[in-house]
Amino acid sequence: MVAVKRTSVANWGRYPVEEASVTRPESWSALDAALGERELGPAIARGLGRSYGDASLNERGQVIDCTRLDRMLAFDEEGGALTAEGGVTLKRIVEAFLPRGWFLPVTPGTRYVTLGGAIAADVHGKNHHGEGSIARYVDAFELVLPSGEAVVCSRDENAELFFGTLGGMGLTGVIRWATLRLRRVETNSMTVTYTRARDLRECFEAFGDDAAGANAQPYAVAWIDCLAGGAKLGRSVIMAGRHTRLDELAAEERRSALRPAPERCRNVPIDFPGAALNKWSVKAFNAAYFHKHDDGVKLEPLQSFFYPLDAVSNWNRIYGKRGFQQYQVVLPFDAAERGMRELLTRLSRSGRASFLAVLKTMGPESGGVMSFPMPGWTLALDLANAPGLNRLLRELDEVTLSFNGRRYLAKDASLDPSFVSRMYPRLEEFRALRDRIDPERRLSSSLSRRLGLDGPR
Repeated sequence: MVAVKRTSVANWGRYPVEEASVTRPESWSALDAALGERELGPAIARGLGRSYGDASLNERGQVIDCTRLDRMLAFDEEGGALTAEGGVTLKRIVEAFLPRGWFLPVTPGTRYVTLGGAIAADVHGKNHHGEGSIARYVDAFELVLPSGEAVVCSRDENAELFFGTLGGMGLTGVIRWATLRLRRVETNSMTVTYTRARDLRECFEAFGDDAAGANAQPYAVAWIDCLAGGAKLGRSVIMAGRHTRLDELAAEERRSALRPAPERCRNVPIDFPGAALNKWSVKAFNAAYFHKHDDGVKLEPLQSFFYPLDAVSNWNRIYGKRGFQQYQVVLPFDAAERGMRELLTRLSRSGRASFLAVLKTMGPESGGVMSFPMPGWTLALDLANAPGLNRLLRELDEVTLSFNGRRYLAKDASLDPSFVSRMYPRLEEFRALRDRIDPERRLSSSLSRRLGLDGPR
């Protein structure tokens, strides 16, 4: 028997909140026992719960908390290949290896993600336009199948399982360990070029592929004012960065070049009242943010460039007890400007407040059967969960589909299941794989049932 706690579970968006039987294995034999607990219903693995919707929720089923399965197993100092258990967090990897001159090859906007969760969501970062998603740097992993059998997967061995797991949202198995190639860095600093754009056209032009464009840098992203309309539609601040070289630091700074910068972590101790985050307060914040960032080049700590919100504990409380939904879509290049203009126009007219909205480009797909990234432009924003929001998101989904785009499942809590096959053309291939390895759907989640990823509803 495994210890079971019946409790309410939510992800970072705090919506939805569902009841589940939570188990927390502290060994791989305990995980095998948890997977064998058939009376608890279908199971889904969970890391730190930093997806936004219901991807690692399992109403009336079992949620397997894998955060205790977090050992680092091996590291190749020459090539940078790290082998670690799936429960290891990106934060621990950064803390352990940045002082040794290594950093993550791809990272999302928070360090509070497990390695297994990052692979299951095939996460991307500010460098997708040139480096792709994390899939590109995963050499192999061992997958515990729903049957309890453990198999090693790579591009050459059990390749179908390998690519089915990348972006598969934990529905093919539990990642026991994975080998990830880190990248060398010389300092803990980033050289960042800031450029303000007065509207969407200027923003798109600023990302140009020539030597002066943001995409000429390894990392590029834009903060965008989603409440600006009219002539200011798409007003934004573009941030293009690269790792600072050692020879660019002053001589006295070089001795501590890889020492992590001191971090002051603030906390949001209470849930904000619903009225605090409104059109007018966010409009004022957006105007101040835009005017604060003058054009120019700045040197800043790596942590503040990649993980600005990690400096604020429990920042999700800003959206109040009802939580929020993060909405992220990608549109192909040939339709992106028209599509983004339509999405931003509807958002601006809705008056929905989002002080966190980002726009960036994406490069080639990873090969993951259900991976989100594809070549094009992606927009992500946070919206308070208030009456009528799902109706607006449905409207935005329809716009996205009309431009042949797709929505990110790791951040979804409201997508219409009839849209999934149109956004993810390899859905039937994914279902067929699961039919072979998990015909009883021993692994299942609230997301997979809501969207019909388990099979026709």
